[in-house]
Amino acid sequence: MKVKYFEDTDTLYIEFQNQEISDSQDLDENTVLDLDSDGNVCAITFEHASKRTDVRKLTVEGIAA
Repeated sequence: MKVKYFEDTDTLYIEFQNQEISDSQDLDENTVLDLDSDGNVCAITFEHASKRTDVRKLTVEGIAA
């Protein structure tokens, strides 16, 4: 899993699995889901992220070994 924040575009990108993206679906005008060929969510993109969440703080819980 990767979390990337692009300050220049105020975009938050969360990648759940590194798979080839076969489809992207708009959840709303600022949120996009990337799906693999089986319909599994691979990533989510949030535009205007700093207005929607506190991008300065990241908390990670429940990491499996």
